[in-house]
Amino acid sequence: MRILVAEDNAASRQIFKAAVISLGHECLVASGGEEAWRLFETVDVDAVISDRVMPGMDGIELCRRIRACGRDAYTYFIFLTVLDNKAEVLRGMQAGADDYLVKPLDINELKMRLLVAMRVTSLHRQLSRQSAQLERLNRQLFEQSRTDPLTQLGSRLKLSEDLENINARADRYGHTCCAVMCDVDFFKAYNDSKGHLAGDEVLQAVARALMNTARSGDQVYRYGGEEFLILLPEQSLDAGLVAAERYRKAVEQLAIPHDCGPVDNVVTISAGVALLSHCDGKSIGAWLNEADAALYRAKQQGRNQVVLADAE
Repeated sequence: MRILVAEDNAASRQIFKAAVISLGHECLVASGGEEAWRLFETVDVDAVISDRVMPGMDGIELCRRIRACGRDAYTYFIFLTVLDNKAEVLRGMQAGADDYLVKPLDINELKMRLLVAMRVTSLHRQLSRQSAQLERLNRQLFEQSRTDPLTQLGSRLKLSEDLENINARADRYGHTCCAVMCDVDFFKAYNDSKGHLAGDEVLQAVARALMNTARSGDQVYRYGGEEFLILLPEQSLDAGLVAAERYRKAVEQLAIPHDCGPVDNVVTISAGVALLSHCDGKSIGAWLNEADAALYRAKQQGRNQVVLADAE
């Protein structure tokens, strides 16, 4: 371990340093509480052995500061004192100390204290690593639950959370948002002729095209099956139409062969665009239904096109 010894008596300080080193540990020394605190702030130490009574910052204050510093790694704290009475020991423990030693130094007593310190700090390091690993796993699970496994787009769970935020901003600040509901044209026919694995590859390719076309602020989700939803915050209906056309062209330009494709026998998408505005007073469900109805009209009118929700 790396051990910091705070002792104002020079002779005693050297005795402790020699003893700590003889037991196989690294040792730093400080002549008082202020110097010990400065060292602690700049160097990682596993344990502190501090005199109870020192001029300036005493051992009690040093211990309190160490306990309040908020470091992830635990620092084992041992009081060093000639005051061998229960009241003084209790004061030290209440300040955050783990153990105490009585001067003059007994090397066997020191060895026993440091053995305990090694076990405690080792256990804390292990728990800290496990906690960090658990936190990473929780973050991964959080992200995975909000990501569609096939397309790597936002999942329905993430969409639900984002829609709540959009609705809240619309109510509170009057923000607008465009929804672009997209659907792969004649996807069932493609699946039937090429197989489901090829169909999955098409969905992945379309998802990549949508993501690569997305601009800052655009959010793309897999809505279900071959259907995708794109949210465009702070966009007007006309701007939403322009964006939807950009997405439609990006998919068409993939030029994925499709015997039943409406244009040049390639995979295409149809899209419906609807606007959410605070002054409309519509619900999130009604808004998405408008986009879905516009998508349905786009498919009825020949596919591979964009239709606005307010178009007759």
